[in-house]
Amino acid sequence: VQLQASGGGLVQAGGSLRLSCAASGRTFSSYGMGWFRQAPGKEREFVAAIGWIGGSTSYADSVKGRFTISRDNAKNTVYLQMNSLKPEDTAIYYCAANRYGSTSNWAPGYDFWGQGTQVTVSS
Repeated sequence: VQLQASGGGLVQAGGSLRLSCAASGRTFSSYGMGWFRQAPGKEREFVAAIGWIGGSTSYADSVKGRFTISRDNAKNTVYLQMNSLKPEDTAIYYCAANRYGSTSNWAPGYDFWGQGTQVTVSS
C-alpha cells in the first residue's frame, strides 16, 4: 500500500482544513487508517483513526469535537476534517495504514506511512 497525503497549508486560528490521503492497492477497504502528527522538537503523536468498516473511530483528546476522520472506500481515500484550528495544531500530518483494520493509536502498529503534509496555524 502506498499513501499520498495532501491538503495541508497555512490557515489562521479558528479556520478549517481538510486533509486527504489517497491509497493505492485493492485491499484498502480492509485496512484501518490513522492520522498522526509531529510538531518541531516533539514526538509523533496520534490524532485520529478509523476502522476498516468505517463505523468505528477514535480520536486524541486534544482534537475531539474539532476533527473528524472519514473514509471513502470507493475512492481509496481517507479524510481528516479539521475545524477550529489552533496554533498548537501546527505540525506535519501523516496518514498511516494498519493491516488489522483497527483504530489503534499506537504508531508502531501501522504498517504503511505516507510522506506527510504540513499544517501551519497562525495566531
